[in-house]
Amino acid sequence: MNIANFPWLTTIILFPIAASLLLPIIPDKEGKTVRWYSLVVGLIDFALIVYAFYTGYDFSNPDLQLVESYPWVPQLGLNWSVGADGLSMPLIILTGFITTLAILAAWPVTFKPKLFYFLILAMYGGQIAVFAVQDMLLFFLVWELELVPIYFLLSIWGGKRRQYAATKFILYTAGGSLFILLSALTMGFYGDTVTFDMRSLALKDFALNFQLALYAGFLIAYAVKLPIIPLHTWLPDAHGEATAPVHMLLAGILLKMGGYALVRMNAQMLPDAHAYFAPVLVVLGVVNIIYAALTSFAQRNLKRKIAYSSISHMGFVMIGIASFTDLGLSGAVLQMVSHGLIGASLFFLVGATYDRTHTLMLDEMGGVAKRMPKIFAMFTTCSMASLALPGMSGFVAELMVFVGFATSDAYSSTFKVIVVFLMAVGVILTPIYLLSMLREIFYGKENEELVSHQALIDAEPREVFIIACLLIPIIGIGFYPKLLTQMYDATTVQLTARLRDSVPTLAQQQEETLKVSLSAPKIGN
Repeated sequence: MNIANFPWLTTIILFPIAASLLLPIIPDKEGKTVRWYSLVVGLIDFALIVYAFYTGYDFSNPDLQLVESYPWVPQLGLNWSVGADGLSMPLIILTGFITTLAILAAWPVTFKPKLFYFLILAMYGGQIAVFAVQDMLLFFLVWELELVPIYFLLSIWGGKRRQYAATKFILYTAGGSLFILLSALTMGFYGDTVTFDMRSLALKDFALNFQLALYAGFLIAYAVKLPIIPLHTWLPDAHGEATAPVHMLLAGILLKMGGYALVRMNAQMLPDAHAYFAPVLVVLGVVNIIYAALTSFAQRNLKRKIAYSSISHMGFVMIGIASFTDLGLSGAVLQMVSHGLIGASLFFLVGATYDRTHTLMLDEMGGVAKRMPKIFAMFTTCSMASLALPGMSGFVAELMVFVGFATSDAYSSTFKVIVVFLMAVGVILTPIYLLSMLREIFYGKENEELVSHQALIDAEPREVFIIACLLIPIIGIGFYPKLLTQMYDATTVQLTARLRDSVPTLAQQQEETLKVSLSAPKIGN
């Protein structure tokens, strides 16, 4: 068998799904065998992801690689078409990494463990499929199917208001998905040929008004998942009721699906419409940063505070996508990966803290650093990463977006000054609410009632290992960003060039520069 022609992406997608189907027949009542089985499956699939990209992916090639295409339902024009480029490859690796750690984080789950791990493994394959599929109808199907495990993980293992949170989640996300289906069908049937292949659709000559309508439809769908204010309210409710491993999947992977789709569908396939909608994205990004930061500052529930912090950080992704610069778009991709790691670490620690204190209210905590020094140290380190401390991945990502947007020639100087100022305000607000959170949890006088009724044991080796695994890439990328940026630079540079050609003023400047260079006298003549 030729390894170069092996269907790596199909195997990576279907392996955890197929493995999940064996869980019901495993003889195990307490869940010990099931959790080890699931962890092994997660590790094998992650190893396959790393091996496939290490051996079969060329960082200097901006186009799709590891491409596979098989007819599935020819009557509908539906093909099983998958591939990876610089936009999808880092997020596929992130999905495998976070999901495997989430399986390890789910170690204490004893209620219906077979169903729990079945849903986790099924979602594993579904989330990778979202980043890998290259057919619009198939993208819609995997986008929808991926929502089902989250719904059950929330409604069965969530908190007191789990049914409300799960129902709100499915209504928001399924409602947004209708816009994906309508836009995909409209694109596919446009023109003389019917196709749902993303590469073919990107080459279609859509009329500008048609592009604008499609862009608006996609934006509504992805605004729910990113999430963009005001379509964000499902996220704090979902995080408020979720368990630690589900938190990790929501913050680490689910939000990145919206950012990825915004680049893949809106920017890459509808570049002319992107030129018109880009200022809207910038404004929405600024609103996300400021509003969510202020709301996070006012939250007294620990989970909701971190949830609004996630919404705030995703605002930088939107601004980077709309920057029309290589640096800005690169920063947006880096911010997605960075926030996936940081968000997963913070929410895992929130779950670990709740397991010990049995409260999420900051008013009921205080002075627990003496009893839990390891958790205090890990929580502080991950919070420093979230507030973009130099040396952490968040600092590099946000700095790239800042500089990328500030140096963009697609916007007026006045607009850039206002946006950069408001972004800076958001950056200042972040350490205020995160440091005040740390102070209320770990510093000050001990809550005597809490200490007397709860066994505040420190972090166990499993928990330290999970946080260490997340901190290694956070710090590694912070000190040497090229570890990640080299994976996608070729793709983002190519996409930025195409986007700049869609901005009339920039295209005109490029034509004038080209004319001057061609008419200039050559040296030596």
